Amino acid sequence: MAIDIVSMLPGVSIVTTTYNEREYIRSFVERVRNSLRDIEHEIIVVDDSSPDGTYEEALKWADRAILVKRAGQTRGLLTGIKASRYPIVVTLDADLENPPELIPTLLRVFVEKDFDVLVASRRSLPRFSERLASKTIGRLIGVSDVYSNFRVYKRDLFKDYSIVLGETFGGELLVYAWIMRYRIGEYIYDSPPRRSRPRIGGTIKANTRILMATLKLLTYTILKSCKQVIKY
Repeated sequence: MAIDIVSMLPGVSIVTTTYNEREYIRSFVERVRNSLRDIEHEIIVVDDSSPDGTYEEALKWADRAILVKRAGQTRGLLTGIKASRYPIVVTLDADLENPPELIPTLLRVFVEKDFDVLVASRRSLPRFSERLASKTIGRLIGVSDVYSNFRVYKRDLFKDYSIVLGETFGGELLVYAWIMRYRIGEYIYDSPPRRSRPRIGGTIKANTRILMATLKLLTYTILKSCKQVIKY
């Protein structure tokens, strides 16, 4: 009889960041719990001071809700990772565009391949700015979906790390892992349709913000790479 290595994990921490996502919290928690019903876990919601009562709703359903102010998504993710109890952390969006039912599969791949980071990459990227990031930063790192925050991490990768680039929609965490030569893997999946009003904004605003984040990440990556070349 085959042993399910996922069920043998000591526990998994689930981290999501929110802003004005009160309507998703209960369904998000219920679907995560159902997908991990045989695995010890905790659910942490890091809310960026939502005015719609997301934090209060998260207090009802999640194991922990952390209230931050003007943190942004990247800093919020790092806050949740550092607050995690368990050695493996899964991050994903609360709006259910990242299907929680995929978590056990990601954990299995993560453990079997002994990755430090595993990125669940969407097969199709809807924004041209995301496709551009895939062809630049993604090609360097070896993943096709730089801004997917549906990821599995070893928690302690970031225990001494602080955000330096401001908001990069989670991109800085991935770039840091690459710079540190952590083992990064990728799992391709078909994502559900994007919600009509994404948190990052409409088409023009979202593409502009992602392009700015990509520019910061590229500059940071080049500078760090140059320093490593000089060092060696």
